[in-house]
Amino acid sequence: MGQKLTPVAFDIETSGFEIDAVVTVIGIVLPLGCRVLLNTDQRAVAQPTVVSALAERFDTTVKLSCHQTERGLLEAFTEFTAVSLTPKEYLLVAYNGERFRSGFDLPFLRTRYTLQGVQWPFVDVPYADLMPIFQHRFNTQVGDESAADLTQVYETIVGDGLTALDPFADSKQAVDAFDAGDFEKLLQHNIADILRTAALASIAEQYCSKSDFKLKSLTPTVSDSSLS
Repeated sequence: MGQKLTPVAFDIETSGFEIDAVVTVIGIVLPLGCRVLLNTDQRAVAQPTVVSALAERFDTTVKLSCHQTERGLLEAFTEFTAVSLTPKEYLLVAYNGERFRSGFDLPFLRTRYTLQGVQWPFVDVPYADLMPIFQHRFNTQVGDESAADLTQVYETIVGDGLTALDPFADSKQAVDAFDAGDFEKLLQHNIADILRTAALASIAEQYCSKSDFKLKSLTPTVSDSSLS
C-alpha cells in the first residue's frame, strides 16, 4: 500500500448458494459506523425500531436502507459506493470475499449484478482479502485443527465477545431468517460479521507489513453506465 488507505470491511448475506439465489443484505463498516442495505422481498419492516435495536445491541451507529427487491438493493449499493467509497482513500476488505481461485462475496455479486443488469459498484476501489493474511501470517492452530472461517479466526485472535451478539451459528440460519422475514436477526448476523472483519483488518494493520495485503483493483475493464 502506497498512501495510507483506511480499511472498510464488507460482507453480504444471500438466500442460498445456487446461481438463482439473491442478495439479501449488504453491510459495510465505515469510520462513522455501519451502513446496511436490506432486500425485504416486498415485505414490511419496522425500520426505526430495528435500527434502534441494532444500534443498542452493537453500541455503534447503524444506518439502514430497505429495498423491495434485489435489483433495488444492488442499484442503491452502486449509488452508495460512487458517493461514499470511490472518492475516499478506502481499502475494501473482506474475509474470503475473493481470493486466488476462490472466495464467495465478490463472485456472487458479479453474477447477481450481471443477471439484474445493474452497473458494477466497485470502481477505483482497491480490495484485499484478509483470509490469506490470517492463514499465512498468524498462528491459528487450536488443538489438532487450524481456525479457518471468520468466526473461528476472530475468536482465536480477538475473542472479545462480539460473536455472542451473533444470533446464528452458521449461514444456513441466515437463509432461514430471510425466508421467515426475521430481518432483525438477519441484520444482527451481518453486522456481527462486518464488525468481526473490521476487527481483523485492524489487527492485520498493526502486525503485518504492507506487502502482506495483496491489493487488487475491482474496476471493470469496460464500465457501461447504460446498464443502470
